[in-house]
Amino acid sequence: MNFAIIAHPDKYLVAPPLKSVLEWCRRNHVGIYGKQELVEIPEISSIKAFTVVKSNQEAANRADMIIAIGGDGTMLHAAQLTVGMKKPVLGINCGKLGFMASIQQEKIDESLDAIKRGDYKMDERFMLEASINGGETFYALNEFLFTKKDTTSLVTITASYDDQFINRYWSDGLIVASPTGSTAYNLSSGGPIVMPGTPVMLLTPINPHTLTTRPLVLPSDKKLTIKVEESIEHILFSNDGRVMQVDQDELEVVIKRSVHNVQLVQLKGQNYFDTLRTKLMWGMDSRKRAH
Repeated sequence: MNFAIIAHPDKYLVAPPLKSVLEWCRRNHVGIYGKQELVEIPEISSIKAFTVVKSNQEAANRADMIIAIGGDGTMLHAAQLTVGMKKPVLGINCGKLGFMASIQQEKIDESLDAIKRGDYKMDERFMLEASINGGETFYALNEFLFTKKDTTSLVTITASYDDQFINRYWSDGLIVASPTGSTAYNLSSGGPIVMPGTPVMLLTPINPHTLTTRPLVLPSDKKLTIKVEESIEHILFSNDGRVMQVDQDELEVVIKRSVHNVQLVQLKGQNYFDTLRTKLMWGMDSRKRAH
């Protein structure tokens, strides 16, 4: 077995968990691929444990499993690298929330031992795909986001589903989220929590000007078409936090469920509802702590 290490040392304190992973791999004769910037971390430079590659994509291509060390942003980046490859992704959390990066640093050795024994299963999460103006296709594990840029004015965005007009949104923006992304920006904007694997996508306006405008849950097997009725220079369009550059004057995006899935490693004792309670304090009653 070989691992690819995906980490961003400029964003997270990755040295302690990375050192634990490298030392485990050296003891267990497991190969590792990673970028040069990881070798240059002072605490890591003396550990001769992995093969340096030019890019995270090359590391993912050559490995059997991807280990993402960081927060959920690192997990989303790792998910993009695995599109079309069906390679498992294990997340080690050293960020703030780490909703998808579920392994805590003190559990690294225990978790890697379980993986070596094959004592884990795959949690398959489907992605959404978006075609921009009938051309290039992009993928998102969490969400596609349409939001205003450099302006205090609201933006006007039109949505249609399966060629049926839904609504014209006058708001700060619009989120199209997968079930995995339901606990991200969608939740912050008042959208519902949806269990991963549910075959739906979520359409959630951001601060709509109309009080009766509410989020929608739509089957993910048909096309959702989003048209921006603004100058493109006033709109940011992004997938999982990465801003897309649109050269045309108009923006029409067709979104649907992708055939591509992301394989998240799930160890024994982990489940979605436990994660909701521990990470989001979901269902916690603060009155009980007051007595």
